[in-house]
Amino acid sequence: MVMSLPIQRVALVIQYLGTHFHGWQRQPHHRSVQAEIEQVLHDILEKKVTLYGAGRTDSGVHAAAQVAHFDTTAPIPAHRWASVLNSRLPDDILIRASAQVSPAWHARFSALWRRYRYTLYTAAQPNLFVRPYVWHYYHPLDVSRMQAALTPMVGHHHLAAFHRAGSHRPHSWVDVQQVQCDRQGDCIQIEVQASGFLYGMMRLLVGLLVQVGRGALSPESFTELWTTQRREQVRYAAPPQGLCLLRVGYSNLPIAPEIWFDAFPKLALPEVLPPAYCLN
Repeated sequence: MVMSLPIQRVALVIQYLGTHFHGWQRQPHHRSVQAEIEQVLHDILEKKVTLYGAGRTDSGVHAAAQVAHFDTTAPIPAHRWASVLNSRLPDDILIRASAQVSPAWHARFSALWRRYRYTLYTAAQPNLFVRPYVWHYYHPLDVSRMQAALTPMVGHHHLAAFHRAGSHRPHSWVDVQQVQCDRQGDCIQIEVQASGFLYGMMRLLVGLLVQVGRGALSPESFTELWTTQRREQVRYAAPPQGLCLLRVGYSNLPIAPEIWFDAFPKLALPEVLPPAYCLN
């Protein structure tokens, strides 16, 4: 009599460079993060495996600590799956860690919040080494105005103004938990933490927020626009390469915080050269 092995649920903390992906979700005829990892799992286990992610990122968007899970009866210990997968995955995907979780735990439905960071690079000259991860925005931006515009968004709000067409979500209500806009050198980082995000929300939000930073829109007008759900006034989405899924929060993820909490260091290029480097 052949004894069946118990099902093990394995959680993964995943990093990926979104540049050459058409997003997280598998789709026909396009490269996706989910499909790449599922193919490696199929090759190892010789059977179809479904990988469930905490959220979907769009084409070109990065992730510093996406979380996903899959079920398997393979005898490989859960903590070993990170190295097993990394030995076969392409260079633009990395598994930071893996761990066994309860069968009731779910990467998407057990998540309490997601946090995204958008990075703007405001130097006069472009920089090849940051270009894949930022929106190079040449106009001066006032960070204090941008923070003033963001602050009223904390709370439970209807954010249809930042909801792209094509989503299957039946409503646009979002619980925004934290917002932050700060500058470090030539880089401005915009971070939003929420229970969930609407399709295209962060890129539409940033596209409008830069108008506040450059003085073309007041913080009060920004707030009035989204509170009255004037989606037609939000015309531009920020480009995808500046956006990163920073982390996902759980009450019971058995992976050390140093692995997933701050896995994408902030870019902080100097606005001016130190005096020793200035030419006379």
